[in-house]
Amino acid sequence: MCLFQYDDDPEPEEQDPAGPLYVPVRPGGAEVVVRLFRTPLGARTAVGYTSPDRLVAALGVEQPWIRLSESSLRAMAEPLGVSLLTVDPTFTAPAVAAGPPVAAPLPQASPIAARVA
Repeated sequence: MCLFQYDDDPEPEEQDPAGPLYVPVRPGGAEVVVRLFRTPLGARTAVGYTSPDRLVAALGVEQPWIRLSESSLRAMAEPLGVSLLTVDPTFTAPAVAAGPPVAAPLPQASPIAARVA
């Protein structure tokens, strides 16, 4: 006899609604545009945070945001082909350097290796 019952276990894809989210946006003229991100594997995702403090911790104090329900955010992202929603992501890429990348100098061949070849 099995000690565990699996009838009531939720599927991993089934998630509880997140509730109202703080969603990062960017200015788009007279309106704002919801920012979309990429997962570490490259999939496009909409992002929402459960508190403004979490948003600021991940994206900084200068990041503008709006408050949306999970269903509204999904409805806005769906026409763009984005079905994934990430709530409270904590890892972000480091800021991009302002200058061009600095290339490391190429190693020089030794005079002995040049004579042998």
